[in-house]
Amino acid sequence: MKSNKLVKPKPGPPTVDYLDISEIRDDMVILKDGTVRSVLMVSSINFALKSEDEQESIIQAYNTFLNSLEFNVQIVIQSRRMNIDNYLNSLIDYQKKTENELLRQQIGDYRDFITELVELGEIMQKRFYVVVPYDPLSDKKKNFFARVGEVFSPAAAAKLNQEQLRDRIEKLSRRVDVISSQLGSMGLSSVRLDTQGLIELYYNVYNPDIFETERMSDISEIRHEETSQVEDSQVAEQEF
Repeated sequence: MKSNKLVKPKPGPPTVDYLDISEIRDDMVILKDGTVRSVLMVSSINFALKSEDEQESIIQAYNTFLNSLEFNVQIVIQSRRMNIDNYLNSLIDYQKKTENELLRQQIGDYRDFITELVELGEIMQKRFYVVVPYDPLSDKKKNFFARVGEVFSPAAAAKLNQEQLRDRIEKLSRRVDVISSQLGSMGLSSVRLDTQGLIELYYNVYNPDIFETERMSDISEIRHEETSQVEDSQVAEQEF
């Protein structure tokens, strides 16, 4: 008879099983139900510093933006600790190149001051995002059975076929353009996150504790390595 202490617990299902994300590609997030999402990173404005007329204009533009929406959007505000590693590294490089000893010492003191200020003050950086969705069921131009068939087809739960993928890319891009234009009317600039930006965003959301210590590799470098490995294997097969 085996002791319960010696019996190892069975591992639970992997974390990925609990995520709604199926794939990230072509500058969009593909969910397991076949719907897609695009994410816009949006600038901010200091509303308190605006004049009364400017504030009224912004509020009116925001009301117009909300009333003109024909689909749901999600507004996300993310707070993260400010990362100034690149700025500090640039100071170090400039300090090494400076020949003036006094100036070099001042740069070092300034770098120590900035580092201590950020660490002690726990300065946070806010980022603003607008998530733009596309669901075939919400497409009024298609008949009901066509919309239901696209969502509940076997390919929707796994991988979309090329026709479905092109359709979603086109429809989602149109929505992104509309939202970007409406945000611009409020004096807000927006940038659509590409595939690399989306992966880093969701990696940071699901791994907030290790994001700063374990940086992600550039997806283009990963693809380059994979392509090189495939080409090397093909060459090896031909030589064999």
